[in-house]
Amino acid sequence: MKQPQTEHEHKQSLFRGVNRVRVSDFVIAFVILLLSLTCILPFIHIAAKSISSNTAVLSKSVYLWPKQLNFDAYKSIFRDGQLTYSLGYTVVVTALFTAIGMAITICAAYPLSIRGLKGRPIFAFIMMFTMYFSASLIPEYLLYKDLHLLNTMWVLVLPLAFSPYNMLIMRSFMSSTIPDSLYEAAKLDGANHIQTLYKVVLPLSGPILATLSLFYAVGRWNAYADAKYYITTKSLQPLQYLLSNMVLNSGNDAVSLSESAAADSTPEVLQAATIMFATLPIIMVYPFVQKYFVKGAMIGAVKG
Repeated sequence: MKQPQTEHEHKQSLFRGVNRVRVSDFVIAFVILLLSLTCILPFIHIAAKSISSNTAVLSKSVYLWPKQLNFDAYKSIFRDGQLTYSLGYTVVVTALFTAIGMAITICAAYPLSIRGLKGRPIFAFIMMFTMYFSASLIPEYLLYKDLHLLNTMWVLVLPLAFSPYNMLIMRSFMSSTIPDSLYEAAKLDGANHIQTLYKVVLPLSGPILATLSLFYAVGRWNAYADAKYYITTKSLQPLQYLLSNMVLNSGNDAVSLSESAAADSTPEVLQAATIMFATLPIIMVYPFVQKYFVKGAMIGAVKG
C-alpha cells in the first residue's frame, strides 16, 4: 500500500513541478499573447468606432471602448440597401462555392486514398503540379472569356472550386484514419465504391469535412481580386470588393452609400460599420465547427 506523502515530500514535488516550467515557456506564451493581441485589438477598435458618435470618432478619442453609443451607421447601411443586397449575394456565392468545392475534393481524395488504385502516383502528381505552376492573369482572362464566364456569378465559383492543398489534407485523413479492414468489410458486403464512400468513409470524416468546409467558405468570403478582374456588373460584385473600394476610396460615388442614407454618419464611422457588417457573418460560423477544426486540421495534415 502506498504511503501518504509527508509535508516535506509534498513541497519537494511542487518545487519540481515549478522547475519544469522553463523560461522558454514564458517566452512562448508571451509571443503568443502578442500575436493574439495584434489580431484582437484592431477588431475591437473597429467595433468600438462603429458604434460611437461622430464627434468622438472625429476627435480621435475612441480606442477600445465606444463613446456616446450610437447605431446610426448601421441604420444607414440597412437603409441604403446596397450592402445588404451584396451580403445576400455573397452568402449565395460562398454557399455554392463551398458545396461544389467539397464535392470535387471528396471525389478526388477518395480514389487517391485507396492503395489498390492503378496509376495513383501519376494522378496525384498531376493534381499537385497545379500547386506550383499555374497560368498567368491574361491567359486566365482569355479562357474565361471564351467560356462566357465573364460578368457571371460562376466566374467566382467554378475556377477556384478545386484546391489541391485541401484535397491532399482530405486524402491524408482518409488514408491515416480509416483502416483497410473497413473497405474490405464493405466489399464483402457487396458495396460498390459509391456506397462505401457515403456509408463508410464520409460518416467517419466529420472533423475533416467541417475543417475544409470552413477553409473553402472563409477563402471565398474574403476574396475580391477575381471580382476586380472579371466582373464589371455592379450587381454581381461581392461584398468584400465593395468594402475594399469603400475603405480605399470613400469619396467614390460608385461605392459609397447614397447621400440620404449616409447623412447621419461620417465616412470614418461608416467604414468601421461596413467592416463589421462584412466580418461578423463569417465569424458567426466558426463556433459551430470549432470542435472539429483542430482535430481535422492536425490529423488530416499528417499521414500515419
